[in-house]
Amino acid sequence: MALAVAVPVTSCKGAKLKDADEAYDRGEYYDAAVIYRKVYNRLTKKDDRWLRGEVAFLMGQCYAKLNQSNRASAAFQSAIRYEYEDSTAILYLAQALHREGKYAEAIQRYKEFLVIVPDCWEARQGILACQQAPKWKQEGSRYIVKPAKLFNSRRADYCPMFLDKDADKLYFTSSTEKATGDAHSEITGTKKGDIFFSKKDDKGHWTRPVQVEGGLNTEHDEGMTSFTPDGSMMYLAKGIRKNAPSNIEIYTSTRSEAQWADAHRFEITADTLSSYSDPAVSFDGTYLYFTSDMPGGFGGLDLWRINLKDKRGTLENLGDQINTPGNERFPYSRSDSLLYFASDGHPGMGGLDLFRATLQPSGKWFIENMGSPMNSPADDFGITYGAGESGFFSSNRGDARGYDNIYSFEKPDLKVWISGYVLDKDDEPVPNAVIRIVGDDGSNQKTAGKPDGSFRFDLQRGVKYVMMAGAKGYLNNKQEFMSDTAEVDAEYYVDFILAATTKPQVIEHIFYDYNKATLRPESKEALDEMVQVLKDNPNVTIEMGAHTDRIGSDNFNNKLSQQRAQSVIDYLVAHGIARERLIPHGYGKTQPKTVTKRIEKQYPQFHEGDVLNEEFISNLSDEDKAAADQINRRTEFQVISNEY
Repeated sequence: MALAVAVPVTSCKGAKLKDADEAYDRGEYYDAAVIYRKVYNRLTKKDDRWLRGEVAFLMGQCYAKLNQSNRASAAFQSAIRYEYEDSTAILYLAQALHREGKYAEAIQRYKEFLVIVPDCWEARQGILACQQAPKWKQEGSRYIVKPAKLFNSRRADYCPMFLDKDADKLYFTSSTEKATGDAHSEITGTKKGDIFFSKKDDKGHWTRPVQVEGGLNTEHDEGMTSFTPDGSMMYLAKGIRKNAPSNIEIYTSTRSEAQWADAHRFEITADTLSSYSDPAVSFDGTYLYFTSDMPGGFGGLDLWRINLKDKRGTLENLGDQINTPGNERFPYSRSDSLLYFASDGHPGMGGLDLFRATLQPSGKWFIENMGSPMNSPADDFGITYGAGESGFFSSNRGDARGYDNIYSFEKPDLKVWISGYVLDKDDEPVPNAVIRIVGDDGSNQKTAGKPDGSFRFDLQRGVKYVMMAGAKGYLNNKQEFMSDTAEVDAEYYVDFILAATTKPQVIEHIFYDYNKATLRPESKEALDEMVQVLKDNPNVTIEMGAHTDRIGSDNFNNKLSQQRAQSVIDYLVAHGIARERLIPHGYGKTQPKTVTKRIEKQYPQFHEGDVLNEEFISNLSDEDKAAADQINRRTEFQVISNEY
């Protein structure tokens, strides 16, 4: 990327400014920032304007390294105001605004920089991220994130990691004043990090963190930890300064009871110029994932892995689907197809964001930003999972000093269930009904209906279910459905209407052509439901009875009703029901319907127990006569045997 060259500064630099530059070159950003600030405040003359711009630029870089985005953006704005000639000040200002969550302002600055450097990957990616971030923030997620106050000190606390799958011991790094030694880091201004841990007591409560015992903690920086599956060996990052920016390497330590032994360097390659940090043992102990800037990457810091069981020739970069020209750090292996990491190269809300990478059957990674509130405009990184969808991670969100803190997270189980009632065809609760539900995920549940006929089952998302309800004296009824895949609480409703085996049951919505036995097309749904009922109850034999209204001669109605009953049976046989199970019977107008509670709900002009015979109907209005005739024109079935 072609960038404008910074204006060289010559002898006008005083001793203090030289000290600041040297501290900056050594990576001592905290000390350098303090000196730059003092120098900046002394540059008050008109002729100092150009130098004031450069000092502001360098000061901004220090603040950016210290995660103090608000101070960084103010410093870069000053550098631009004083016409500092290095155009990267605009890019760095955009990135600082991005980290503050000032997305609209950041986009404006990114676009301004693209005018100068049209092919800048950071600016283009920054615009894309700033456009998506407000949407992530608005949409949110089901994660619940809270500060883990017990683990957080007045300094930086970060990179939590469970010791093993029991998730009852948590390790993390802290620069608290309780850390080993008296010296403070020239990089951060705090003490150098030590490893602390907390464990759950008998009641399941976390205890106050303490330093790990043994020779693990030293005067050097101890960083991210990870453990073999059995918890017997720790891999950790350690920064050892030699009058230069920290040389970060990976070390190992073994545990004997409660103590950890002195750490020993773990050699990945013979390359001593590259950094190796953020160790993460895979879930099964086969691989060690880590971060490095060694040659062969895609820019910045990349994620790599090495086979712990066979190190010869097994070092591999995780590839350009995961790694970007930016920085990918803090890997966490949850399964052979699920990897978490932090990145400022993939589109994010600002700083490092947490990402989930799922390995597809095709061999490609599907990468997704974990969204808000897991991510923020600040740095979010160093995740570890305990039971289910819960665990801890670290973030410097909301801390003007740029200090990291540990946060807990939990993704509550979705509340997905199905409820309803088991009723008979007269809308009365069916006593002692049994409901079964079987899912294609292998689940199998059974429950008894309550006295009012109600029932309820907990479900899972995206599962196809088959439900069956039955009771003594009733035919079974089956229903199928599939739960939604959306990540929202959901309740499904289904009622089972069971047909009694002790009395005739009306089949609703069966229609014939006028004065004929021909079934009309709109009858198909009801007929298909009858086919299913007979398939769900393969041992029953039924009589199919057809009834007419009072109009017409007895002979005509008897013949017509017999033909209609036969038409229904022919349909059932054509759809797989054995003819031996079906007996047609045409009743004509000989069995007028007695009004049930259900009919009374539909036709309130009639009352339960009314018999709709010719004498009763003759006293009705023309409108009610038509309604009564319609009720009498019906097709019913009656179970006559359970021994087919």
